Amino acid sequence: MRYQLVLQFRGDSLADYDQMIALEERLIDELGQSANVDGHDCGSGETNIFIHTNDPAETFRIVSQLLKQEGTLGSVTAAYREVRGKQYIVLWPEGSTEQFKIA
Repeated sequence: MRYQLVLQFRGDSLADYDQMIALEERLIDELGQSANVDGHDCGSGETNIFIHTNDPAETFRIVSQLLKQEGTLGSVTAAYREVRGKQYIVLWPEGSTEQFKIA
């Protein structure tokens, strides 16, 4: 897969971690073979889910539908980069000019 898509949520409490694990499992089911959920990390006030994909925009379209159903779309920032790249491009929220970084 050519790109790494990162879903970044605020918070790092145990409840947030449990919710993240449940979401990660739903993403694996929903994305099937089109993308690879590649793990997560929690800390420094954020929780990140990493997804490898060849089409970050299409993968996020699928992910955003699930997040809408869960009521968590408003609490996520989604950005991607080439797997070996350093510069992230923010997909969500649309029009964001903030620099994306992982703590």
